[in-house]
Amino acid sequence: MSLVEMGIPKVRHRGPSLDGRPDTPDLVDRFGRVARDLRVSITEKCSLRCVYCMPEEGLPSIPREQLLTVDEIVRLVVLAVRELGVREVRFTGGEPLMRHDLERIVAGCHEQVPETPLSMTTNGIGLQHRARGLVAAGLQRVNVSLDTVDREAFARLTRRDRLDSALAGVRAARAVGLAPVKVNAVLMRQTLADAADLLQWCLDEGCELRFIEEMPLGADREWARTNMVTAAELLDVLGTRFTLTEAGRREDPSAPAEEWLVDGGPAVVGIIATVTRNFCGSCDRTRLTADGMLRSCLFSDQEFDVRRVLRAGADDAEIANLWRGAMWNKWAGHGIDAEGFAPPERTMGAIGG
Repeated sequence: MSLVEMGIPKVRHRGPSLDGRPDTPDLVDRFGRVARDLRVSITEKCSLRCVYCMPEEGLPSIPREQLLTVDEIVRLVVLAVRELGVREVRFTGGEPLMRHDLERIVAGCHEQVPETPLSMTTNGIGLQHRARGLVAAGLQRVNVSLDTVDREAFARLTRRDRLDSALAGVRAARAVGLAPVKVNAVLMRQTLADAADLLQWCLDEGCELRFIEEMPLGADREWARTNMVTAAELLDVLGTRFTLTEAGRREDPSAPAEEWLVDGGPAVVGIIATVTRNFCGSCDRTRLTADGMLRSCLFSDQEFDVRRVLRAGADDAEIANLWRGAMWNKWAGHGIDAEGFAPPERTMGAIGG
């Protein structure tokens, strides 16, 4: 199986055009959106093999010399905050806990931009052993990917029998103050009947649950719009046990999750309806892959090689202009409903959540 088939594009694009771009330091695009949220993937490796994300054997390893180093990640994060208007940073993977130097990455960023919120998306496996150290390093919040609290269903979806470790990770995060802990669950036909149980577990544990419509980003390339579980279906299922009151995007209009009050509140459940109620028009994200490629959109294969430029000795101004150009050329939306839509070559695990 080739790298392209596994989700690693072969072709890297040359420097982006800045034609027509307004004179602003921020990461503005042609549609007036401004990127303030940076997602930094730090590894392609993962401790699970979720069927909607990775092949059973995992993704091909990125050669060590092609991964961004701790110092490189810190430099790019600090540049994004100080020069490009980024206001929050989230570390992703793969599974970020697979990097033994994660604490150094977090600490390096926190030391230089201490006012910037630093968070992490994780599957929770092993988090109970590192949560306290991550807080000491400067991490403030975690999102934990957890699709079900049924052990057999978890093992089928992830190809690993590690539910107990994932749940322990959630509880450890709460215990050390990584709050609020948000739980992300991908909507799957196999686990739809368990959705109410998962919501009840999150209510009992004091976590905020957000369901995410499955996107065409899996390694098996078997996603089909006709087979996916929609937000409307989920609401029907949850409505058999809970009274849900639509609350919209209460705190941040650019947030991906629409919220519903559960049984009158204050607890809420969120739904990220990426496919059926897309929020491309208010997207405020910019992405950096583990091998140092800038991506303006989760679904675009247009990438810009910041690692090469950085290692060639570029100064901060040159890197900043490359980043501004990458975002200036961001497209309008993912176009999942458009005729001829093709998913990106990279899978979710290779891009970063």
